[in-house]
Amino acid sequence: MLVTHLGHSCLLVEMADQRILLDPGGFTPGFETVRDLSAIIVTHQHPDHLDRERLPRLRQGNPAARLIVESMTHEILSGAGVEAEELRSGTSITLGEVQLDPVGTHHAVIHADIPRIDNTGVVLRAAGEPSLFHPGDALDAEPGPVDILCVPINAPWCAMKETVDFVRRIAPRVFVPIHDGLLQPRGRSLYLTQIDNLAGAEIRAADLAGAGAVDPAAD
Repeated sequence: MLVTHLGHSCLLVEMADQRILLDPGGFTPGFETVRDLSAIIVTHQHPDHLDRERLPRLRQGNPAARLIVESMTHEILSGAGVEAEELRSGTSITLGEVQLDPVGTHHAVIHADIPRIDNTGVVLRAAGEPSLFHPGDALDAEPGPVDILCVPINAPWCAMKETVDFVRRIAPRVFVPIHDGLLQPRGRSLYLTQIDNLAGAEIRAADLAGAGAVDPAAD
């Protein structure tokens, strides 16, 4: 497995001969130039996870890629004439030799006055490869055992204490920081250091920002 952190919550995951782009949103520059994609996955409708203006260019450059989105996003795109497959919690999807398992149903609470939208995270698994869980914008999903956990480190809907408890509960081998587009470098370093220190000795951080394509599970 190779993972490239393209910015904020957008990852390019290469595994079992598949190239899977997760959450191409407005905080991620240049995602529309990525080519040879097998699938484009969207966990929810928020613009930092789905840039609808640049999505057509991404799809034009990847005509064979499957667009797979959670239910509310599917309804929005369908209403705009965009064909996509629906990501439903509990219904697995096969991408070549990769099994995609949707997990979770709702976005984390931002405020009681803001209606919750749908959010569906994804677990990627393939024989002989580490497993990876991208939760979108929620910390309450139950993905089962995973090797690599993508961890939103900063958001209007979470506090560090919740993030640390999320990492401890899932207990991956490795966590990859994501959802960092609101942070300046100094603040990002503070968040990442604290989460890494509190996560537990058996869980290590793999910071992929600016690192290119990396195997996060490699020792």
